[in-house]
Amino acid sequence: MCPATRDTEKLPESMGVLLRLVKSELMCAMEEELTAQGVDLRHSQVHALRCLYLSGPMSAGELARALAYDAGAMTRLLDQLEERGYLHRRPDPDDRRALRIELSTSGTALVRKLADYKERVLDRALGALDDEERRRLTDYLQRVLITLRQSH
Repeated sequence: MCPATRDTEKLPESMGVLLRLVKSELMCAMEEELTAQGVDLRHSQVHALRCLYLSGPMSAGELARALAYDAGAMTRLLDQLEERGYLHRRPDPDDRRALRIELSTSGTALVRKLADYKERVLDRALGALDDEERRRLTDYLQRVLITLRQSH
């Protein structure tokens, strides 16, 4: 749920708080964009569909790892998407004990329909930055990510 008020007069100076708030506002804006597109799904659900679209069928465990979800959250998400007809659980041809998750025809159509919704939201979010500022912000975030990944 998006915040009811967005006070821009008293922005926090803490980097951690700012990063958390930016992520929260981006997710809110993504879900508002989905609603505007007439899609009754959360951004996390569309993200899972897009992962399947880009990577192809995979196990629930593989998808959970790709999305950094725990098994319980992944099962709930898959149940919701399967109930809506966006994906199927099929027997794995290489392991009869396992299932493969794959997009349905309507899941594929939805992902294609929503191909650029995230870019529209990001363009609005970065609207106050010129091209050079966007490039620098991308560079800074990439360097922070590299540092974090190297530290563990």
